[in-house]
Amino acid sequence: MPKETAMPISPRAERLRHAIYTQLAEHGTLQTRDALAAELGLTSAEYKLALAELADAHHVVLDGGEVVLAHPFATRSFRFSVMGPRTLWWGGCAWDAFAIPHLVRGSPAVLVATTCPACATAHAWTVTNEAPPAGDQLAHFLVPTAQIWPDAAHACANQQIFCSEQCIAEWLERTGNTRGSVLSLTTLWRLAAHWYEGRLGTPYERREPTQAADYFRSVGLSGGFWGLGAGAEG
Repeated sequence: MPKETAMPISPRAERLRHAIYTQLAEHGTLQTRDALAAELGLTSAEYKLALAELADAHHVVLDGGEVVLAHPFATRSFRFSVMGPRTLWWGGCAWDAFAIPHLVRGSPAVLVATTCPACATAHAWTVTNEAPPAGDQLAHFLVPTAQIWPDAAHACANQQIFCSEQCIAEWLERTGNTRGSVLSLTTLWRLAAHWYEGRLGTPYERREPTQAADYFRSVGLSGGFWGLGAGAEG
C-alpha cells in the first residue's frame, strides 16, 4: 500500500523477506523470531540485521522490533479482517484487505469485514480476484503517498472504509483531519488488484517511483495526493 521505492537488499534479507511473506500468506501469523531465525539458519544477530534491512527498504513495518505489517498482511488488527477458505488474515488497511484475494492463489474469494470509523456500522463484502464487490461505501485515504513513510503504520490505520460522504465529513470534523483521497469500492479494487504482484515469489523487486505513478494512472487515479501533479484526486 505504500508508494514503492526501490532499494536493493542482501540475499540474507531476501530469504527472510520471502519466509515472512510465505508464512503470513499461508497461516495469517508469524513464528517467533527465534523459531524463524532457526528455520533459516540465522543467528539472533543476523536475524536482527536482516529484519532492520527489510524495514529500511520498506518491505516490512516494525513496532518494538517485531513485524506489524508485511503488506498486504498485518500481524495485528488495523480494522480489517479477511477470511479465506482456510486462513484468517488481518489486512493492513482497505487497500491491503482488497489485495489479498489477488495475491494468495488459494483464496481467490475472501470475506472482508470492517466497521465505519465514523458511526461503527459493520460492513462486509465478498471480494474476489474477478470483479469489484457491490456497494456504495467509500474508502478514504488520509495520508498522501509521498508522506506514507516513515510512519507507514499511521498511514495504514487511516486508509478506511466509510458508509458515505456524510460519515467521512463527520469523522474529519471530529478528528480535525483534512480530507484526503476518496475512492469508490470499484476504484479501490482496481488499485489493489495488481499492486502486490510477485510479492510472494523470490527474488522480488519493488517498483520504481515512476512505475508506481504509471500504475496509479492505469487504475484511474490522478492528482497530487498520488504523486501525479496538481488536480482532483482519484
